[in-house]
Amino acid sequence: MNAIVIATIVAGITTVLAWAGIGYYLLALWSARAFVHSLRRPRPAYTPGVSILKPVRGLDHEMYSAFASHCRQEYAGEVEILFGVSSLRDPALAAVRQLQEEFPDHAIRIIDCPEVLGANGKVSNLVQMLPHARYPYVVINDSDIVVSPQYLSRIMSGFAPSPEHKCTVGMVTAPYRGRAHGKPRQDPTLGSRMEALGISTDFIAGVLTARHLEGGIRFGLGSTLAVSREALKLIGGLAPLVDYLADDYELGARIAAAGFDIELSSEVVETWVPPYDLSGFLEHQLRWCRSTRDSRRWGYTGLLFTFGLPWAFCNLIATGLSLESIALFVLALLVRVALALVVGVGILGDTQVLRDLLLLLPRDLIALALWAWSFAGDTVTWRGQRFLLKHGKLARIPPKPTASA
Repeated sequence: MNAIVIATIVAGITTVLAWAGIGYYLLALWSARAFVHSLRRPRPAYTPGVSILKPVRGLDHEMYSAFASHCRQEYAGEVEILFGVSSLRDPALAAVRQLQEEFPDHAIRIIDCPEVLGANGKVSNLVQMLPHARYPYVVINDSDIVVSPQYLSRIMSGFAPSPEHKCTVGMVTAPYRGRAHGKPRQDPTLGSRMEALGISTDFIAGVLTARHLEGGIRFGLGSTLAVSREALKLIGGLAPLVDYLADDYELGARIAAAGFDIELSSEVVETWVPPYDLSGFLEHQLRWCRSTRDSRRWGYTGLLFTFGLPWAFCNLIATGLSLESIALFVLALLVRVALALVVGVGILGDTQVLRDLLLLLPRDLIALALWAWSFAGDTVTWRGQRFLLKHGKLARIPPKPTASA
């Protein structure tokens, strides 16, 4: 088969995939519109007692300001905040004690979680924290999540009885944006900017599309997992999740399978994106890709048809910059930018998207390459350790023995 025939075949395939990707972008835009339309319905106030569970490990950048945002809630119900640590010498406790001093009227407690119950240390801590929670609803989020004063009011309103819900709401989760960072006194790194851009313009767009196609969502987002104790009891609590990498997805999937509805809140929270260098960014993205592949295999495989802009770029090369391929690329670019602006800026309020629009194409090309590479293995690196990922569960890979002197 000569080069001309190969180029023709590649051009034909990339043309079809580019058009499929453009179709996906349009569907995602329609899904975003449907989500915004759903937010116009009035939400009744619902203010039960809430226990916020925050497993912590190490002192992260801007951690204290994230903690403090949870203490500035305009919420009528009772609230407690529980911080779980695997060691009482953890440096994060300095921030927690500072929080207790600044907000003496708040119920803030430290829970010692000494047991290692599974490969997922965060869930291991949560299992040990849950018996200490006093209230009928628990809210789980990471230590770097920054929230608005209306956070709990908006999240908990999702549990209020409503005619639109066929079943009782068992979980409320929240969309999020990432705040890119750099090293101290430096601009955000390229890896951090690309990570944040992907969250706001690709990941959340996919969440909204899944919500629209499936008539709701069947998973949770780790930015916020607000759960009723009733739902937790029916799925056997958190203990079955101690070896899962995508614990947020698995928790939501089990709650949905138990017959509860899951609500996607209007509240947008913000997470701190570490100052990744390029290798750190690629490592984190590959872990996310393999985690998603293992959780939603068929849906993840279907992502092949969502990379409209990268496929249009490949079509440019395959056709030698033909007029048709240039027109296709421009169309894909326009629709992709529109999606980025509607979801990233319009829904998430992420103004970083405007600064980083020129990174859309390289970020999407990397995403396509990582999607393909994710099928080449089952190992992931997490917190400096390597794991084998099978059926969503983690198995620690022992380090290779070093040669003795």
